[in-house]
Amino acid sequence: MTTATLPLLQAHALLGRTAVVTGGSSGIGLATAGLLLACGAKVAICGRNTERLEAARAQLLQTHPTAHILTHACDVLDADSVKHFAQTVQTQLGEASILINNAGQGRVSTFATTEDQAWTDELHLKFFSIIHPTRAFMPQLQAQVKVLGDAAIVCSNSLLARQPEPHMVATSAARAGLVNLVRSLATEFAPSGVRVNGILIGLIESGQWRRRFEAREDQSQDWDNWTAQLAQQKHIPMQRLGKPEEAAQALLFLASPLSSYTTGSHIDVSGGHSRHA
Repeated sequence: MTTATLPLLQAHALLGRTAVVTGGSSGIGLATAGLLLACGAKVAICGRNTERLEAARAQLLQTHPTAHILTHACDVLDADSVKHFAQTVQTQLGEASILINNAGQGRVSTFATTEDQAWTDELHLKFFSIIHPTRAFMPQLQAQVKVLGDAAIVCSNSLLARQPEPHMVATSAARAGLVNLVRSLATEFAPSGVRVNGILIGLIESGQWRRRFEAREDQSQDWDNWTAQLAQQKHIPMQRLGKPEEAAQALLFLASPLSSYTTGSHIDVSGGHSRHA
């Protein structure tokens, strides 16, 4: 990651800051960690899989060999696990001033096929993957406001929050609730100087889409043609899937002082897929 990829931020714009990324071992989380490092931040990433975390660390160090990177196995649904992660971050990297809540995945099911426990599990995952890290890191964020004048929480969310899909009924409902949660937290935390925002992502290149590509019917199609056809089927005006770095750039903006007067909002990162103003 070079400064050429950061036209709006200087390479050392976040020098001295500590940033935390949950779900940071792959995809959007890993791309966000790389951008934060490129801006001079010390970065801690967490995830449940130790091997994937170590692979992510090795990848980040290839580009940023002298960077301060902490990887930590953590289940964001376990309050004690998240508290321990927060304590480790404070001890090894210093108090965090940036929290990127990125952990979570979608559930494919219709109303007819979603059992009560599945509803409970999905709502629990979506809300507490934000609630637990926010609770654990809030004292650090508030303390850093006094030092830096700014601290930020940014949440990865989905366009499903405003544009639900019938085959993802539980996830769509939970995602909609997170838009409200971000707004509520932003209002509550504003007096203490902690900003809270989110992004709404559309179809982003991921391991899930790669697996579907590998299972495609027409094996003669390459990745570019296959995803272009998918984008056409989904009526995406930009005619392609988004890249993890593009979602990461929006997260970086909302985490940085460039968005110092922005809180309680969401940036649409969907290539025009949104049908809502």
